[in-house]
Amino acid sequence: MAVSVRDVAAAAGVSVGTVSNVMNQPDKVAAATVERVQAVIAELGFVRNDAARQLRAGRSRSIGLIVPDAGNPFFADVARGAEARADDDTLAVLLGNSDESPSREDNYLDLFREQRVNGVLITPASDDIEKLVRVQAAGIPVVLVDREVPGSTFCSVSVDDVEGGFLAAQHLLQIGRRRLAFVGGPGAIAQVAHRLEGARRAVDEVPGATLEVISMPALTVLHGRAAGEEIAARAVAHRPDAVFAANDLLAVGLLQALTMFRTLRVPEDIALVGYDDIDFATATVVPLTSVRQPAQLIGRTAVELLLRSISDPGGDYERRVRFRPELVVRESTAG
Repeated sequence: MAVSVRDVAAAAGVSVGTVSNVMNQPDKVAAATVERVQAVIAELGFVRNDAARQLRAGRSRSIGLIVPDAGNPFFADVARGAEARADDDTLAVLLGNSDESPSREDNYLDLFREQRVNGVLITPASDDIEKLVRVQAAGIPVVLVDREVPGSTFCSVSVDDVEGGFLAAQHLLQIGRRRLAFVGGPGAIAQVAHRLEGARRAVDEVPGATLEVISMPALTVLHGRAAGEEIAARAVAHRPDAVFAANDLLAVGLLQALTMFRTLRVPEDIALVGYDDIDFATATVVPLTSVRQPAQLIGRTAVELLLRSISDPGGDYERRVRFRPELVVRESTAG
């Protein structure tokens, strides 16, 4: 049978209110009493009913985070940063993986509303933000992560992906490459579209340079490998001399395929740039040049904005934070 607050109070010889204060506001209780009540809690194995407490308080001690690919180390680092900042305020982060599915995203939003989370951090799976508008209208603040929605009232934390794409392509052009290929995922993913836009701007500035677009169904290592195999099978005249991948997972797959049969060399035959600068970028057989995003800082900043919007909803503070990307050059372009 579950131990109740009344059981703890009776065993410790105090009131139910005193037990509640020991758990929630121990500074209001004498130190000796706190010690006695905590000893009884440990002895009886009492675990408080957070669900009931949430119903009374109207809010839980949690934040919802929805990402499009929990298997991507970039989003894992975003979550790690969010958890670290939330922990500073004794909040927990509940993670949901939408897998780029709007219906799964909706299910998580419904679940988080039922759980009475303090707020939601989300990288939207589509441009349809009506569900997010309704969540915010219900009193649950929403912060967009790695995304902006122009014209909306949502707080957001993102990176300038157009500049990031420009940096990647500009670097390849500066080392003398002229037949560039962009390997990306579905164009509906805003980050992919913005990185391609930046790459096109860089290529347009150099006479004689070209940019081929190779679209893959998803931004994964396996799809990067498929793109690399297709490129490696081409005749030399039809092969790009440089590839910019929309993220590091694609770039890792490309690198595997391009070097697998030892018929092509990176960067001598094909220079390669990724995006995100995940930890794997330094551990590949040819260390990967990449565009760095401050993933953990993005997560921390998103929680900061969320807490600020809860405590001071009408306050004068920056509601849209955009970080600048950084090019990190390694052997895949500087051999």
